Amino acid sequence: MATDAEVRRGARVFPIPPPVYYVAGLVAGALLDTAAPLPLGGRPATTVAGVAVTALGAVLAASAVAAVVRHRTTIVPHRRVATLLTEGPYRLSRNPMYAGLAVVYTGVALLIGSWWPLILLPLALTAVQLIVIRPEERYLATRFPTEYAAYRTRVRRWI
Repeated sequence: MATDAEVRRGARVFPIPPPVYYVAGLVAGALLDTAAPLPLGGRPATTVAGVAVTALGAVLAASAVAAVVRHRTTIVPHRRVATLLTEGPYRLSRNPMYAGLAVVYTGVALLIGSWWPLILLPLALTAVQLIVIRPEERYLATRFPTEYAAYRTRVRRWI
């Protein structure tokens, strides 16, 4: 296991909390839609689908947060992690919170009823991947070298 000094060197302060990348994509998409509308389809159907998809994403993200709380560790990216989570939603995805937020984003895009937020989703996901997930992975590899290497071979990054 890594020493505290090694872990602190591996930790990275994120100037922007991860959910902000998703919110920024949605807001930018909604603003683009006011300037150049790209309607998504039939309103009743997209609303029903949007509610269902948003709820599904919220359940996934909440189950990931619940696992973090249950194991008494942190969801704050730059704080020292007490435990490597590998159960619950973490047995399906190394990043179930971010995956859940991506599903919520998709549901909200359906509720907005515009293609713009969906077009911008890959940008939000790329930002999360490069700015948040990769540094987190380096940190976890430093903090839990053997356990994280095994976990990484067993479980995919997203889904």
